[in-house]
Amino acid sequence: MSASSSIGQLPHSSSGMSHSEWVLDSGVSHYMSPDSSYFTYVSHSPSIPVITVDGTHMPLVGVGSVVTPHMSLPNIYLIPNLKLNPASVGQLCDSGDNLVIFSSFFCCVQDLQSQKLIGTGRRENGLYILDELKVSVPTVATTVDLSSFHLSPSSSSFYLWHSRLGHVSSSRLRFLASTGALQNLKTCDIYDSSGCKLIKFFVLPFNRSIYVSSSPFDLIHSNVWGPSPVVTKGGSRYYVSFIDDHIRYCWVYLMKHRFEFFEIYIAFQALVKTQHSIVIKCFRCDLDREYTFNKKKFNCLP
Repeated sequence: MSASSSIGQLPHSSSGMSHSEWVLDSGVSHYMSPDSSYFTYVSHSPSIPVITVDGTHMPLVGVGSVVTPHMSLPNIYLIPNLKLNPASVGQLCDSGDNLVIFSSFFCCVQDLQSQKLIGTGRRENGLYILDELKVSVPTVATTVDLSSFHLSPSSSSFYLWHSRLGHVSSSRLRFLASTGALQNLKTCDIYDSSGCKLIKFFVLPFNRSIYVSSSPFDLIHSNVWGPSPVVTKGGSRYYVSFIDDHIRYCWVYLMKHRFEFFEIYIAFQALVKTQHSIVIKCFRCDLDREYTFNKKKFNCLP
């Protein structure tokens, strides 16, 4: 990212355009938007000077992504003083092996690796207005806001108080700010910290899988749940589930203790073999203790 960003001069005919429209522009260095309601999240980054063609400086609030049914763009500058949403041709080409084509009536963007058309637009009053543009947007987990961990005298009041109070939640900060206990911190300056949310996760979200097994019992998913706060009439507080990936059929077995799992699995495996004349090819689980406790016995199973 360069030390500064630039914005070219848009024609006067753009004044009547809708604020929801995006203009494909080679005169800007980054994707930019004035409307925070479009953003899925905003990372409040250190100050980066944004300079217009006449040398005017415009304040940068943050950087984020926009994901809508027709638009998906990463690393967009949030600049409230803008009147339009310029989509940088330079940033679009840098984001991948993309080909941008302009004609006298329309424009289009093609991903040269997949050979797919990822963007289309029309020409109006000398501007190329995008109807659709889908650029790969990284998940929030890969764009963690780390500015709260690097404090300086120029840091915002929100990050200073957020760090002083042990990364307290935004709702608690709003309450304290409303009582005037946090000096000049205003409630409107408080927002959620994505870094603090991610650090509390036990695991990151799994990528969405498009794989489906080709036949029954090629892949079995299993999970053990419990203990339940309420005991069944038979004294069970746990259950184990087996789900077939192909037909989505589910078998559920009740257990009084976790260590009963292995015997239940042996019975389930025999059920599959005798009733369906097939063996389980792949078994998927979370490798919790009830699965790993009998690891040697598992390895000996056919």
